Amino acid sequence: MLDAPVTPGECGQAHLSVPATITWVSEGERAKPRRRRGRRRGHSAAVPLQQHSDPNADAGSDPGPPRRAGSRLRTVHEVSAGGLVVDGIDRPREEQLAALIGRLDRRGRMIWSLPKGHIEQGETAEQTAIREVAEETGIHGHVLAALGSIDYWFVTEGRRVHKTVHHYLLRFSGGELCDEDVEVTEVAWVPITELSRRLAYADERKLANVAHELIALLQSDGPGALPPLPPSTPAVRTQTHSRTRQSRRETSGDSRGCGCGSPP
Repeated sequence: MLDAPVTPGECGQAHLSVPATITWVSEGERAKPRRRRGRRRGHSAAVPLQQHSDPNADAGSDPGPPRRAGSRLRTVHEVSAGGLVVDGIDRPREEQLAALIGRLDRRGRMIWSLPKGHIEQGETAEQTAIREVAEETGIHGHVLAALGSIDYWFVTEGRRVHKTVHHYLLRFSGGELCDEDVEVTEVAWVPITELSRRLAYADERKLANVAHELIALLQSDGPGALPPLPPSTPAVRTQTHSRTRQSRRETSGDSRGCGCGSPP
């Protein structure tokens, strides 16, 4: 509504005294709604890049290059084996020792775990467990029983990896602790009573509890009382080797080798 006064003109038409600040708009223009400026057809909004990480992966895992939202990662399945090798398995529990490996995570913390590695072509899971324990710790052993299997997912190098790890209980038969494996920072004999405190992963702590029960059964009823090993067939093909951790950096002049000590 206009506040300007209306005065009759010579031809009987009304004239409006309009303040200079008001702009007249024709009826045609007034009827046209103002068009909102939108995107041109054929030009979609930029899709943000997403970086994927896996909560179950070991510290130091490489999530690989970023990928666009909606793209799918290739899924691969990998199988490994390892074990808990125990010295003094026939002695009282307080005198039993287990060989563990330690790796540094991205924050420089020591992560203790059971030795393990990929099953190679032509190997059974038990053979892999024996080999990997020897390669990562310097300790030799033979398989007594199965502890169980752990499976988990992680993303690395543009792949989504489903890994299954079979674990075994091994009796110590010889060798000395050795940290020559470049993926291992440290190896140690740990009292078996401290495994629940030293092992970093909850699933491996559960396996340690299974080992306690099997050792007690072995001592009370003998080797025949242990459950039979599950069937294991040799791997028929080579599998991918995805890394969920960073290898230890090699430093010049590092002369550390074997001889960290045999069990006391």
